[in-house]
Amino acid sequence: MADEKKDMKEEIKVKGELLLQKVKELIKEGNVRKITIKDKEGNVIIGFPMTIGLVGAVLSPVLAAVGAVAALLTECTISVERK
Repeated sequence: MADEKKDMKEEIKVKGELLLQKVKELIKEGNVRKITIKDKEGNVIIGFPMTIGLVGAVLSPVLAAVGAVAALLTECTISVERK
């Protein structure tokens, strides 16, 4: 019998100015598989997978994009898929 691991999904509502800080915290946790950022109407603004090799130079453009999104949104939801 195969060992099935279920991914957990979580949604976190944050103000735009706290978005980048919260995304950085989630990345540091290490058990996040995918992060999706939605506006207050639920429309997906940006989504990105968190792979094991996603560090340093590869992560910088992602965080820059999240920072740009944060500047445009007053309120948003972070949808998190965990291992």
